[in-house]
Amino acid sequence: MSLTTIPARHGIATPLPKGSTIKVINTRGTQVVDTWAFTLSSFPPSPASTIETQMSNQHTRACLNSTIPKVGDGLFNNKRERLLTLVEDTTAGIHDTLIAACDEERYLELAGEKGRGHRNCADNLVEGLAVLGIKAPQFTPSPLNLFMNIPVHDDHTTLSFEAPTSKEGQYVCLKAEVDLVIAFSACPQDILKINCGEPVDAHFQIL
Repeated sequence: MSLTTIPARHGIATPLPKGSTIKVINTRGTQVVDTWAFTLSSFPPSPASTIETQMSNQHTRACLNSTIPKVGDGLFNNKRERLLTLVEDTTAGIHDTLIAACDEERYLELAGEKGRGHRNCADNLVEGLAVLGIKAPQFTPSPLNLFMNIPVHDDHTTLSFEAPTSKEGQYVCLKAEVDLVIAFSACPQDILKINCGEPVDAHFQIL
């Protein structure tokens, strides 16, 4: 089956019918992939489709009693319904559900005026959904940040932004439990360590 590129610094979205599995590949091993999922008013998606529910990290953490999903765990929407199941993970299981998608304001915080106009995951979500004719939510949902390494330290409050622990070619597989649209952003972050300072392409494959 063919691979689809998640272009470095850009967003992409695809329909994922119930029962399908999508393999998200960290091709170089260093790229964070922000991930969202949505159910729609109609499927397959069309310009008339509207978003009905969205994958929710807040609800997922409560359902799992965990900050990071592991194989066999579900990813839940804002109605506490299971949208996806993590069915395979060849990494060490280090992903993130705590950090919001980067946006222009984040780059202004990090780099001042040099950050204005920086590509960002919030805009990449809009970009990816627009190709399917879907209007993005007014407020960017918190993404499942695949391959992102955000350790919480011994004081139980402090966290840090670290380089991914994943290796070249490692991947996760997510099975759709309902008809949905899944969206990805190859995170453009090039100031902090999270993409090792160099955003690159990632890939996905629908199995």
